[in-house]
Amino acid sequence: MGRTKDAIAEGLSIATAAARLAVRNRILVETIARGGHYDNETFAEFARETLQSLADEQDQAADRVTAQRKRAWGRFSDSSGTHDYRDRDTRNLRRRAKQSRGVAKELRARAEDPAQVAALVADARIAAWGDVEANLTQRLDVEGMTADSDPEYATMRRARMDALRMVDLARLASQAKRRAKERAAEVEASARAGEGTPDAASSDSAESGPAEAVPAPTGKKKKASA
Repeated sequence: MGRTKDAIAEGLSIATAAARLAVRNRILVETIARGGHYDNETFAEFARETLQSLADEQDQAADRVTAQRKRAWGRFSDSSGTHDYRDRDTRNLRRRAKQSRGVAKELRARAEDPAQVAALVADARIAAWGDVEANLTQRLDVEGMTADSDPEYATMRRARMDALRMVDLARLASQAKRRAKERAAEVEASARAGEGTPDAASSDSAESGPAEAVPAPTGKKKKASA
């Protein structure tokens, strides 16, 4: 296999992996995050669109490299940067454009092949289920783990105790001091208010003076003289 064919095969492998990842993510979002049902044809259509989109990207890359090759033609001065190509780079740029065209052609062929699309969706579904299974297994391991079966329990226990001592207990002590100061301020304010009340009452009594005596009733009134 020549250099160009090797590069096309490698580019096709990378693009196929990207398409599988995109389909896997779509399956996870539609069936788990949104609570939908698995529809093979829906995901097959998405897989075809993904392959076509990746093929378009390869064609755009080929067009970009071709334009760079045309600008580099006949330029023999020193290059000023990575993408500042010269005439000596035109052969390599032509090969890169050919490779991108080859990858785009293979991707479109796969998008039009129902068997290739079905295989891509099946691989993506297996990958999606693998992620779900791994997450469930990890959760069950964590919830069912005991101190004896956890090899890192002692180390993590020391870390948790340090965090409790340096963070949680310090925060609780600070909160307790603040509440104690607030209670002391309230008690002091209440005491000052209580000391001022008797003085005001005495002042009011002194200003009003002694109360006038009210004569007591003397019984029946005397009859008026005729």
